[in-house]
Amino acid sequence: MTRLMNRRPGRVSALLLTALPFVLLVFAYQSASSIRLAENPQDRLLPAFSTMADAMKRMAIEPDRRTGERLLIADTKASLVRLASGVALGALFGLLVGVLAGLLPTAGSALSPFLAAFAMVPPLSILPILFITLGIDELSKIVLIAIGVGPFIARDLEARVRELPTEELIKAQTLGAGSWLTLWRIVLPQMLPRLLDAIRLSLGAAWLFLIAAEAIAATEGLGYRIFLVRRYLAMDIILPYVLCITALAWLTDFAVRRLSRLLFPWYALQVEPGRNA
Repeated sequence: MTRLMNRRPGRVSALLLTALPFVLLVFAYQSASSIRLAENPQDRLLPAFSTMADAMKRMAIEPDRRTGERLLIADTKASLVRLASGVALGALFGLLVGVLAGLLPTAGSALSPFLAAFAMVPPLSILPILFITLGIDELSKIVLIAIGVGPFIARDLEARVRELPTEELIKAQTLGAGSWLTLWRIVLPQMLPRLLDAIRLSLGAAWLFLIAAEAIAATEGLGYRIFLVRRYLAMDIILPYVLCITALAWLTDFAVRRLSRLLFPWYALQVEPGRNA
């Protein structure tokens, strides 16, 4: 008798199992919405799918009367630019600090305790400080995201560098490589795919910091729009915007994963030995 833990679904079964939770969620929402709207057609807590579709059509296609922009497109663009800038800045910090702390004992002694302490500071708690010192424009939001993801990436890369086989580093030095050549030729090529992995793992937190910053001080963005229309109980806009954020988060994760497989196919084979890159 095959144990349950050893059973693997086929392709069709896997697709059906993947779709099942989403189908159940849609069915549960539709049922609850129908019940509430039957009791009160003016209920705004669980709007019908048709109502949400009309709202999104209005937000995505019809220009805003005040600005002339298509609000969903403008909000999405603003949020993605902030997210990409903040994650890129945090990734650069994490790569530089993490690799140096992991490779050079002197740098590790100076940076590791600082990273451990800095990583424990809740980024949202310093958001007022950023607004005071950097203003409420784009820079403070980008820096918040960078502060939120940078220490995590740095600590992860520091640990990955220290896991490199000692034999590799000894062989490089035996062949005459100094510290910087070893860093360039041995360490960095192995850390870049791990950097993309760390970015993927930090994207969820990056979205959280982005939405929080936009909710407090912004004039456009997905988080700004959600918190703007909440005062009107506009769930027909809030729920689709949440779905949009979810879809964008999944797409960014997918894009980073595909980029890693494209640039570093050897790493994909290493972490997924049973699949083609």
